Amino acid sequence: MTGTPLYSKESRTVGYVSGPLIFVQNVKGVSYGEVVRIVTPNGDERTGQVLDISKDMAVVQVYEGTSGIDTLKTRVRFTGEPPRIRVSVDMLGRIFDGVGKIRDKGPEIMEEANLDIHGMPINPSARDTPADFIQTGMSTIDGLNTLVRGQKLPIFSGAGLPANKLAAQIARQARVLGEEEKFAVVFVAMGITYKEASFFMKDFERTGALERVVFFMNLADDPTIERIATPRVALTTAEFLAYTHDLHVLVILTDMINYCEALREISTAREEVPGRRGYPGYMYTDLASIYERAGRVKGSKGSITQIPILTMPDDDITHPVPDLTGYITEGQIVLSRDLFRRGADPPVDALPCLSRLMNLGIGPGKTREDHRNVADQLYASYAYGRDLRRLVAIVGEEALTELDKKYLKFADDFERQFITQGDENRTISQTLDIGWHLFATLPEDELKRIKRDYIQKYHPTHRKE
Repeated sequence: MTGTPLYSKESRTVGYVSGPLIFVQNVKGVSYGEVVRIVTPNGDERTGQVLDISKDMAVVQVYEGTSGIDTLKTRVRFTGEPPRIRVSVDMLGRIFDGVGKIRDKGPEIMEEANLDIHGMPINPSARDTPADFIQTGMSTIDGLNTLVRGQKLPIFSGAGLPANKLAAQIARQARVLGEEEKFAVVFVAMGITYKEASFFMKDFERTGALERVVFFMNLADDPTIERIATPRVALTTAEFLAYTHDLHVLVILTDMINYCEALREISTAREEVPGRRGYPGYMYTDLASIYERAGRVKGSKGSITQIPILTMPDDDITHPVPDLTGYITEGQIVLSRDLFRRGADPPVDALPCLSRLMNLGIGPGKTREDHRNVADQLYASYAYGRDLRRLVAIVGEEALTELDKKYLKFADDFERQFITQGDENRTISQTLDIGWHLFATLPEDELKRIKRDYIQKYHPTHRKE
């Protein structure tokens, strides 16, 4: 994250240091959010940002950490500028740190614009309705919880579940049908370990996906304060690619729980009154300032679609972070520990999943005419099969009717064939055809959620190859 060093005010009166914050006394005319340059006694220059201001004191967060900063010789220069990032279409295929500095040791970026990382609010009347199908290649998303261009659809995971593998797979497979050359991915990793970072980099390089990815990487040992800027830096880049270069941009944010932990840590350092589980009371607003930067703008060909990924502590979906995320976003994809133990890959639990905008992106001309009916029937049949599993645990399988046994088998086949796909990249037609193959194990008169015309056209017993 860089900007023009317009040093307008300088102070030597650092009152005290607390964690990643320094408290600068006797300052006037300082603005909230402006960039600060801190020069340590040994001459190192660091970047900070004004977090809070009072009558004669400014609270500054230091991105590179406060180690080596003292209260006697440290100089603090207030620039009067908001935090910015230099952006260019040449950022595609490159790896950056959490504040937009080059991490891959490649050449400098040829700057096209120097933008405020907080972006520009979109006038609600200028927003266009999210529409058009984005194919992720994942059957549980494309078939049952379709991602629509301009949507924000989070993935709720648990500790140890393969959310990162799913994120990398979506990043390399996702595309807008018929417009492959206009699609880009901004991948944002926050608070990840070196092992996770190595996995992402190797996966993108091995598959060639890096060519269309802008990768922002904030590691676990990077300064916590940097994590607050990372999603905003990435979304500013996404907005530039979408609204200046007319790209369809998919932004993947992982892991939002690490972002919120950083938010809580800074709130504690600022001695703010805590809210639920110690998180700041403004966390809802803060998350909304990130999630609401997705969407489509009238008159613009480009769009921004978001997939935030977060790890639910103790698999608790009522935890404040997934709870607030669910309020702001338009659905959810939930990973299941039970399915993971049984070998499902990816372990997506279809029943609690939801895409509120699915109907806007499916149907004739977008996916296929039978899509809605197939999704409804798959969901209903699988739900009934899951209920029968609980019944079998009580009364035994011998008490089931022949039809019930078919539904029980349907649930098992659904998990093995539809949910589990490994590294396979499926088209939407392949996904729907797998659904019809599963329907063939049930009597035709049980397909009550599908139009008769579609049964005649797509059912394996009627379909003419």
